[in-house]
Amino acid sequence: MNSKDKVLEILNSNKDRYISGESIASLLGISRNAIWKAINELRKCGYEIEAVSNKGYKLALEKDILSAGGILSYLDGNVATIYQDVSNMIHIFDTTTSTNRIAKELAIAGNPHGTVVVSARQTSGKGRRDHSFFSPEGGLYFSVILSPDKIPYTNPDEITTFIGNSVCDAIEKTCNIRPRLKPINDLYIGDKKVCGILTEAGTEFETGLVQWIVVGIGINFDSDIECFPDDIKDKVVTLFETGKASITKNQLVAEILNTII
Repeated sequence: MNSKDKVLEILNSNKDRYISGESIASLLGISRNAIWKAINELRKCGYEIEAVSNKGYKLALEKDILSAGGILSYLDGNVATIYQDVSNMIHIFDTTTSTNRIAKELAIAGNPHGTVVVSARQTSGKGRRDHSFFSPEGGLYFSVILSPDKIPYTNPDEITTFIGNSVCDAIEKTCNIRPRLKPINDLYIGDKKVCGILTEAGTEFETGLVQWIVVGIGINFDSDIECFPDDIKDKVVTLFETGKASITKNQLVAEILNTII
């Protein structure tokens, strides 16, 4: 994790008070000048950061900008340790082809359990049986690498159901809405789809043993329903109306990771 994300994590963890540049520098073991550069980089990314002499820095308003630091600030202690001890565990994109595609490449390269790829938009999102998954801006799309020996199930359908129930739990906790899991990979609110899940795995050819699992989760967070294709527009729903979310995407990603990792 770079200095910018580390500074953001600290600011997110101290939202109700100012924290001095000296304190941040001491916590991170870097120079005051590096802190100043990180603050400027965050501002360029759209974060509003107050700076007051003899007080320090404070996030003025939490923007819904996907970031490793933002996700880390909401992770539970034991889960957060996984992401702080292993470098390059959280990969953030504004736009990508498919988070599952990137996560599978990382899994093949040996990236560990818990590695997550998050994007604000996908250009080639995929569902089960190679169906396309419309992934516009306003949605939340991410994929997690799971190690077979660190989850309670090995059967593909059981894994997908486990992930689906975990996402339902996380949404209920953060949004006060309980989606319904429609076996085995879609979440519904009422009679409309709010989330799709795709589970893929890599196996060893000779033994058939599962080496890694990648779970892709696509959530209609606060997308504009009017931008959806006509054939699915009446079949989908979002967690929030556009621009009216009561939580951030970072918070929801973190709560889902807290539930499944």
